[in-house]
Amino acid sequence: MNLNYTSEMEKAMHSAHKVTYASYSQKLEVRMKVERRREKDYIQSQRLVADLDRRQLNRQI
Repeated sequence: MNLNYTSEMEKAMHSAHKVTYASYSQKLEVRMKVERRREKDYIQSQRLVADLDRRQLNRQI
């Protein structure tokens, strides 16, 4: 996988996932672990937003 990345992207990858961007781009196992975590975080955030929306709607009624 040929990816161009910046030092900011490297810092963010290491901070969020504890892996280097080079490792992410070269190792399928690392990439899949990161992507599974991202998907899990996304689903959790969608549930949180839906819950907050539902609470807001109930307050308006």
